[in-house]
Amino acid sequence: MIKVPLADIITKIKEETKLSDEDIGKRIDEKLEQLSGLVSKEGAAHIIANELGIKVLEHVAGRLQIKNILAGMRDVETVGRIQQIFDAREFQSGERKGKVGSFVLGDETGFIRIVCWGATADNIVNLKEGDVIKVVSGYVRENSGRKEVHLNERSKLIINPPGEIVGEVKQSITRKEIKDLREEDERAEILGTIVQLFDPRFFEVCPECGKRARQMDGKFICDEHNEIIPSHSYVFNAFLDDGTETIRVVFFRNQANNLLKMPEEEILKFRENPEKFEEIKTSLLGNLIKIEGRVKKNDVFNRLELVAQMVFLNPHPEEEIKRLNDEIGKVEEKKGLPTIEEI
Repeated sequence: MIKVPLADIITKIKEETKLSDEDIGKRIDEKLEQLSGLVSKEGAAHIIANELGIKVLEHVAGRLQIKNILAGMRDVETVGRIQQIFDAREFQSGERKGKVGSFVLGDETGFIRIVCWGATADNIVNLKEGDVIKVVSGYVRENSGRKEVHLNERSKLIINPPGEIVGEVKQSITRKEIKDLREEDERAEILGTIVQLFDPRFFEVCPECGKRARQMDGKFICDEHNEIIPSHSYVFNAFLDDGTETIRVVFFRNQANNLLKMPEEEILKFRENPEKFEEIKTSLLGNLIKIEGRVKKNDVFNRLELVAQMVFLNPHPEEEIKRLNDEIGKVEEKKGLPTIEEI
């Protein structure tokens, strides 16, 4: 089933009708009340779109811009430019062995992670940031609320294909102060200081698909691959403070690796020797870091958290000064004041 995120449906309604977020939200709440909670917010938004004569889904397969790729799609083709590469790793499930790797692809409309399985993962070593990539016959999954294009043995990964041109990659990241973060922020950037760290938590996952494994009758079960011999993954949490507020940031495996600057096999050693992680905590406390990620609501503690999608240690001072000057310039321009350069 193809899943359209609520934010995408609302954006489509806004584009077609010029209704405000407040108006659309009110209509969705009224529809939820009318249907007595029998549909989700996404379902209610779908109904509103249909009532307004708006077609939410334009295409469900074939060549798509990244913004139009949705969870549940199959046989997807897209072209973009590599933004970030993650090393391939090997896994074993029973007698089966395999390899998986990934990279972040961007085009004029957004970003998405491309996950390569089996033979396609062998291409990871041939990739470099900035390469134009054509993906053919991918299928789309949702992972922790984030869309991913997966490539298997019948998929194709074409590096710098002739005649394919990618324009300026959309920089859809919004720098925000922590106090201004909102639950609907899908791609926000914050700059903050690490003020508290927690020990990594380890859990069993399917070595083939990476999904969390369930323990049943002394065995581990994957919903997709049945009984498995699990491997382990981990999650790491830290609190960041930017002077306006603090927020808990969640680092799953890839971003935990980036934060700790350690390979996976070294981090897994803390599972048996957690006391050795104290030295890592000491070295990271007080460090200034930049995080790009997705804001989510933790219903248990009734607070917002940031799920890290990219981690930048030691942000470049000149880049941050330039960003600050640009923001000051925009404010001064709106007020009709002379900019810093004009003074």
